[in-house]
Amino acid sequence: MSDNAKFFEDYNIGDFEIEKTDSRTITEADIVFHSMHSGDWMPHHNDEEWCKTQPFKHRIAHGNLSFCIGTGLIVMSSDRNPNCMSYGYEKLRFPHPVYAGDTLTASVKVLDKKDHPKHKTHGLMTHAETVTNQRGEVVCYAEHIFFTVRRTPKA
Repeated sequence: MSDNAKFFEDYNIGDFEIEKTDSRTITEADIVFHSMHSGDWMPHHNDEEWCKTQPFKHRIAHGNLSFCIGTGLIVMSSDRNPNCMSYGYEKLRFPHPVYAGDTLTASVKVLDKKDHPKHKTHGLMTHAETVTNQRGEVVCYAEHIFFTVRRTPKA
């Protein structure tokens, strides 16, 4: 077992798992490549002239690009605990736009823990994953649920 192995019981609500990741600057190429990968060629991301007529005034990165970059920053900063496996996401929000040239960082905080309804050997732990830009604005927020091994199975 890995030296980084933590069990469900080892996590405390309110603790930061990652206080601040490394950062990454979003480029024009990121936005274009994401359009190619996703097939999302909406004018919000690819038509500078049209965007000038909109409240945000410039092309914006896809929300799911912000999510993907944030996830990558978190993975690169994590201890890669073999006792946790992604179970899914409850919330995903993009409260501020991301522009080419914005620099993103992320943080991870333990939000909740609960028993799994079927598996006595695992619990469900929820992380609040927050991605911010260089101005401190939240550009992506997600609640990531982990299927986490218990040290001691529930009776």
